[in-house]
This record gives sequence, structure tokens and C-alpha cells, in this order.
Amino acid sequence: MGGRFKPLVRLGILMAMTFSVVLSGCGGSKDNSADNGSSSTGQTATGSSSDGKVEPFNVSVFIGEAGQQPTPDNKIYKKIKDETGATFNFEFLAGDINQKLGVMIAGSDYPDLMTGNTKLTAAGAYIPLEDLIEKYAPNLKKHYEKYWNMMKDPNDGHIYILPNYGVYNGKLNSTWYSGPAFWVQKDVLAEAGYPKVKTLDEYFDLIAKYKAKHPTIDGSPTIGFEILNYDWKNWGLFNPPQHLIGHPNDGGVVVNNGVAEIFADKDYAKQYYQKLNQMNEQGLIDKETFVQNFDQYLAKLSSGTVLGMFDQHWNFQNAENSLITQKKFNRTYVGLPLVYDTSTKDYYRDRAVLNLNNGFGISVNAKDPVKIIKLLDTLITEDWQKVFSWGIEGEDYIVNEQGRFMRTQEQRDKQSDGTWKLANKADALFGNLPKIEGSFSDGNSTDAAAQPEEYKAGLNDYDKKFLEAYGFDSYVDFFSEPPENPIYYPAWSIDLVEGSPAKVANTKLNDLSTKYLPKAVLANPSDFDSVWNEYTSQIHKVDVKAYEDKINEQIKWRIDNWSK
Repeated sequence: MGGRFKPLVRLGILMAMTFSVVLSGCGGSKDNSADNGSSSTGQTATGSSSDGKVEPFNVSVFIGEAGQQPTPDNKIYKKIKDETGATFNFEFLAGDINQKLGVMIAGSDYPDLMTGNTKLTAAGAYIPLEDLIEKYAPNLKKHYEKYWNMMKDPNDGHIYILPNYGVYNGKLNSTWYSGPAFWVQKDVLAEAGYPKVKTLDEYFDLIAKYKAKHPTIDGSPTIGFEILNYDWKNWGLFNPPQHLIGHPNDGGVVVNNGVAEIFADKDYAKQYYQKLNQMNEQGLIDKETFVQNFDQYLAKLSSGTVLGMFDQHWNFQNAENSLITQKKFNRTYVGLPLVYDTSTKDYYRDRAVLNLNNGFGISVNAKDPVKIIKLLDTLITEDWQKVFSWGIEGEDYIVNEQGRFMRTQEQRDKQSDGTWKLANKADALFGNLPKIEGSFSDGNSTDAAAQPEEYKAGLNDYDKKFLEAYGFDSYVDFFSEPPENPIYYPAWSIDLVEGSPAKVANTKLNDLSTKYLPKAVLANPSDFDSVWNEYTSQIHKVDVKAYEDKINEQIKWRIDNWSK
């Protein structure tokens, strides 16, 4: 249950519409492709003919989540076209992912590149990539060298998807936390005198006191706590119990000494939902929380009226960007690694893991897989990675005398402007590409937000004062340092295989949680136990053992194979 970075979804009826991107703009960086062998079209390197002329080619791309088309004059896509010949035609998901995939699979209607999805893998929609990488993509081979065995599909040993996150190089700078937490508005903490909040009870006490004192914010009713339980983004409702007992995000299981078990029916899960039930009785839970969609959830966060929620930071980043644009800095959020009691060490923050089953795969319908793999091999080079992450030197960032990348305040402001980004960033592509994370060979951070000098220079006066009050350098300091990841980690990335008893059981568990947990939260407190007992009795009718056995089989497989 909850925790994956890409959808395994159940919602909506709209069909996705394909949009063609006509790209034009400005040029710049050199092509660093390390391969000069001939492709199946007789070209050398990506998009270049034997005489060195860049020849245009189109790459159709399906991205399995909602998104916006870049502007026709987007400068990064124009630069890619000028230097590699590649033009991208993006299709973003609009509606239900399962319905869309069903149509694609039934008609074998696949574009050239597709974001990872285990249903597409099971349908044979992707081609194996290991031989292509070995022959034509030395940069990709080097990039994934330490992770080669991890990337292999445990069912047949082939590599189908190029993970988009989790490969780190050099020094890892961390100033921004992207993962799960109990989030609270900064103003709630500031008004309370900047307390160090450790437990769930302390958290809700603070929210209750603030809401009582401020029943409205900017003329709208104050919302104490939101719960996101929409479509595949169900971790806002499902995942908190594992963290509250000091475990990291393993999806629907808690793993102890290499052995996984579900936690949905455990007493420590009941403790959390009973607390939510009590908070609902006090009027702290948004009355619309279980009937709203993701856009409505983000709109409420963007309004500045929501005091707290459990979520993953990357998931609501757009809402926080909106608050920053509105200069409502006191309405932005701090992540708190809450536990039930102070004797438990928090384990929310983890070390980077390979984002298995996510990223791009090349479809069986791709007309020229060699040309595409060469393109991807070019785009993983440092020059291109700097373009994707920092932009164009002189326009989007500057380099100081020490060779450190920095931005002016004007350049920083543009980075949180959604309209500007559609014309000046390639987020739709870069978010799913293989990428360098950590540091470039010159020591600059691959993530501008994690560049120490840039982070501190970019802080507004409110956040500088806020961090000084806590004695912290960044908001990451609210969390404990993560230990080394267990070799299997995370269990949520294990492919349960479509149609298997484990997959069927997992789907039933998700459905039961979606049905009963809102009932439990919204019930009259005197009825909570009866709702909970009905929920757990239904869980015990599911073949939970098949689910746990599959997880444990794969944990053992990972330990045996990834440890080598």
C-alpha cells in the first residue's frame, strides 16, 4: 500500500490526449556523446550523419502522470533539437492510468519512450536494454555500473527501465527534504515559541490551540489537518503508522530483521486512526478531506488555510511554490518526524535508493532504439545535466570566481514561477531521465537548491529568522541522520507481478483501507471500535500470507543477489 513514486491507479474516465511539441529557441552546450559508432540509420552519434550534420528525428513519449506541455519556444528543448536533432512529442496522462494502459496494451499502441509501469513490463511493452547499453551507451553503463544487478527484472533478468533517481556521485549536499513527514505551518511553531515537537500528541495539541485562536486565515475558515487519499497517492492516509513506531517507508509492510509483515491491522495502526477520529470529533479534520481530488487538495494548501497534513514534500511542492510566490512565507511548511513517544528514534529521512520500475523504457514499437539509447547516453553527460538542473549559464545562473554556481535573486524567483518554467525548463523530460545526483566533477551540486551557498543566499528573511530560532542550517536538520539502507530497501519497490495472488491480495488490502479508514476516522468515537473490528476482520479474509510471502521472497532475493 502507499509509497510508490509512480501510479498504480484506479481513478477517472478521461482519455489522454497527445500533444506535439514544436520546439524553437536558443542554443549552447556541446554534444558530449561518447559513442561514435553507427546506428541502424547509418548515422554517427545521436542525430548526426556521417558528414557531421545534425539530422532531425522525432521521439514520441508517454508520461504516466498529469503534466503540462512546454511552450513551443521552450529554450531547452530547442537546444536539444539543435544539438542532437531530437524533437519530443509528449503525451501526458489525463484520467485513469489503468484504463489508459489497458487501451495501450490491447492495441499494442506504444510510443517510443514510456515511463516505467509494471503492467507495461508484464505486457512485454518494453525492449531489454542491457545489450543496447553495452554496445552503444558507455555513459549510461558507467552511470549505472554499481546498480546493474539491482536494475534487472527479477522475473527474467533483463533491464527494461532506466531508473530516474537514486544514482549519486561525489559529495551529497542535502538542504531540502523531499520525503514523508507530518507537516505544519511555520506560523504555528513561531507563535508557540519555536518548540521542538516530537510526538503526535504534541503536534495535534499545537494545531488545536492555533486553530482555536485563529478560526480564519485571510478570511477563509482555518483547516486543522488534511488527509490525502486520492487515487495512487494514498500514502497520506495509509503510511503514517510505520513512521510513528520508528520505521522507514516500506509501503504496506514493516520489516524487522529482514522479515516483512503488514501493519494495517496492528494495534499501532489502530492507535493512529483512533487519534484521527478524536481530532475529527474536535473539528480539526477537513470535512471534505475524503471527497476531494488532488487538485482541490493542492488548492487548499496553496490558499494558506491548512495548518497540517501528512504527505511527501515533493508531492505538494507546487502548492508551496504558490505560497512562496504569494510571499506567504509563514504559511509554508516544516516537516516534523513524529513518533508516538520520545523513546523512539525517528526514521523518516532515508538514504537515496534506486527508483526501480520508474524512469524511461524504450517500447517494442520504437523505430530506432539505437538512436534513442544514444540520445539518452548523450543527455546523461555532465554538460547536459547542468543544463537540465541549472539552466543556461549567464541566463539562469552565474559562476563566481571560485567556480561555484550561484543565482541572482531574480533568477531564483523565476525557478518557482510555473509559467516561466514551461518556457525555460525541461521538467517533463528531465524528471524521468537518468540523472546525475550529488555533485558534478567540479564540486558543484547537481541540485541547485542543495548548493550550500545558493541555499543560504536564497533564503528569505523570514526563513533565516525561523532557522536561527531553532539553531539549524536547513530544514533537513529537523530529522535524524538516516542509517545505511538495508540492502533490500525499500520493500515498496518490489514488483508483485500483475495477476499473481500477491498482487490480488495487495489490491484487496488497498481497497479495504480506502473503504474503511475514512469510515473509522469519521465515525462517532463510540462507534470507532466496531468499525475498526469490521475492517480488520475483512483484512483477515484476504490472502495476506501470499502478499507477505512474495515480499519476503523478494527481500531474500535482493539480499542474495544485490549483496554481490
